Amino acid sequence: MPELPEVESVRRTLEPHLLGARIERAHLRRRDICHGSCTDIGLLVGATIVKLRRHGKQLAIIGSSAISKTGRRAVQENDRAIVIHLGMSGQLFIERGDELSRTHVHCVWTVRGANSSTTTRLIFRDPRRFGGLWTGKWKWVIGEHWTDLGPDAATIDAGILGRRLAGSRQTIKAALLDQEVLAGVGNIYADESLHRAHLHPETIAGALGPDAIKRLAKAVREALAEAIDAGGSTLRDYRNGDGETGKQQLRLAVYGRGGKRCFQCNAPLLSGTVAQRTTIWCPTCQRAAR
Repeated sequence: MPELPEVESVRRTLEPHLLGARIERAHLRRRDICHGSCTDIGLLVGATIVKLRRHGKQLAIIGSSAISKTGRRAVQENDRAIVIHLGMSGQLFIERGDELSRTHVHCVWTVRGANSSTTTRLIFRDPRRFGGLWTGKWKWVIGEHWTDLGPDAATIDAGILGRRLAGSRQTIKAALLDQEVLAGVGNIYADESLHRAHLHPETIAGALGPDAIKRLAKAVREALAEAIDAGGSTLRDYRNGDGETGKQQLRLAVYGRGGKRCFQCNAPLLSGTVAQRTTIWCPTCQRAAR
């Protein structure tokens, strides 16, 4: 499932193609993946793209029909937006070849670049259909759609994380996966962050002391930043906006490595179920609290 680093990599690779570009057409092939106004206006036809913003695992494409001659780039509340959830297998990318002939292509936008006489196509593809499109004004996105999400994990600090975890009876693994606590972390980077912070995944979140919270906040930021630099992790379906795979899966310390040796201490990594998810941890580096 694409997590924060994968969605951020999509955003960064799409920006050069889309900022300042005008959406000329939209072809929605599956109505059931679109929520809100799924008309041409809702899908930003006729609008110029002024911003791509991400929060957690969600990406917003923001468009305006009121661009000045000098090119307005500041986002305003009444600008329209499409929020894309990639779900388990979603892909959002610029057409490179025969992608339109592939199965599970659900929406196609024809886009004309800011200083170009040619058009390109932006494709949303989702084989498992756990993702989708949500449309509305930007003020709705930030005032309603994203209000149930916690702070963005990429910039979390110890003070904010401590307040989010205070009094929680969840395991720390469950808390990291809870998007209302912290937006952007999924199973991959929860395991990676806990290993970096030397925390057992079944530790009660509200019982963490200041030093542990500080280590964890730093570990989350570092795990996500390194993954972003590597273009994310491609385990199966994920591709960035240019259709390229990520490289972080080659560098993961614990995720997907149950039974193999810990890179830090050489102990065999354990595998179990925590928060209803397969979880990998080191019994030496991540000792359970007694």
